[in-house]
Amino acid sequence: MLCQYFATAQCHSCSLIEQPYAMQLQEKQSKLLAVLPAVDESVALRPEPSESMHFRNKAKMVVMGTASEPILGIVNHQQQQIDLTDCPLYPLQFGIAFQHIIGFIKLAGLQPYDVEKRTGELKFVLLTRSNSTGQWMLRFVMRSQNFVAAMRKHLPTLQQQWPELCVCSVNLQPEHKAVLEGEVELILTAQTMLPELLNDVPMYIQPQSFFQTNPILAAKLYQTARDWTADLPIINIWDLFCGVGGFALHLAAPGRVLTGIEISASAIACASQSAALLGLTDFNFQALDAAAFAKAQQSRPDLLVVNPPRRGLGAELCATVVMLQPNWLLYSSCNPQSLSSDLALLAQYKLRKVQLFDFFPHTTHAEVLCLLQLSTSESETA
Repeated sequence: MLCQYFATAQCHSCSLIEQPYAMQLQEKQSKLLAVLPAVDESVALRPEPSESMHFRNKAKMVVMGTASEPILGIVNHQQQQIDLTDCPLYPLQFGIAFQHIIGFIKLAGLQPYDVEKRTGELKFVLLTRSNSTGQWMLRFVMRSQNFVAAMRKHLPTLQQQWPELCVCSVNLQPEHKAVLEGEVELILTAQTMLPELLNDVPMYIQPQSFFQTNPILAAKLYQTARDWTADLPIINIWDLFCGVGGFALHLAAPGRVLTGIEISASAIACASQSAALLGLTDFNFQALDAAAFAKAQQSRPDLLVVNPPRRGLGAELCATVVMLQPNWLLYSSCNPQSLSSDLALLAQYKLRKVQLFDFFPHTTHAEVLCLLQLSTSESETA
């Protein structure tokens, strides 16, 4: 992929962009197999590739410049303000959306935040597009509520110009530190959830709820989880770190009981909305700490699904998994290193399948899905 930003040394986020894509995949697969403990290559499936361009469904833009001439992009390592609105990772529709946002910033007089001077209001713009509907969610990360009235006043103009915008909010992040967003979210629109459809599962995205950045690969990831577990003798399924319910909702089937745990209340609201729309009855989504929930349980699931943050499960939660002893473990990881450390602590489990999903082409990042079976369980012979 040719990128003017990389070629002119303005942005190096895609560090592998000069490598042929097939070589990128091969190297990621080799590194994955090298880091995982005692992998039988027969269980390692071929990596799932991504489109090399236009695959992202969301953008995080630093807002720079002035209220009359705003710049959306990044501050690079040379402390240059780089306009990234033509980044080839975004679908072409993003370019139009960015122009609508720039026009709104001018109209509402939103002064970009100056980090050095600690002046101004608007820090970031967070933009998400539904791949299935073409609708948008737009979030402004602001220092205070000073401009909220002006934003409410001018929002109808923005929506008239941009009718696909269905969710708009202000996130308040008053502190001067490297934290993207704050806890307070002010919804400016009547609609609060962005609808999406992955495979045959309706899903919803709210401000502050996590959703995968590459929707086409996300659909393949969830479908793979469904395929791998379709014939397993399982009834009770726990999905820890369930987010908006991607895995749990795809694993739903007659006779199965779903429990989804996620610390984010907004994500749980999205998951519950999807479950209700699907007509599911045997489900329980709760906004709780995943580790605390698992440790407090007296029963055990037949299948435990985990999708932890980059740090992985860690020693304490791995010990809880060993104590619970679910017959099957489905582990989705965004960090092969922490995955490897966790699998070493889960020595009772045998790796049955592993596959890499290349959510982030041109980078060293990799999403990995593993299916593991308790070595001492009766299901090992099933």
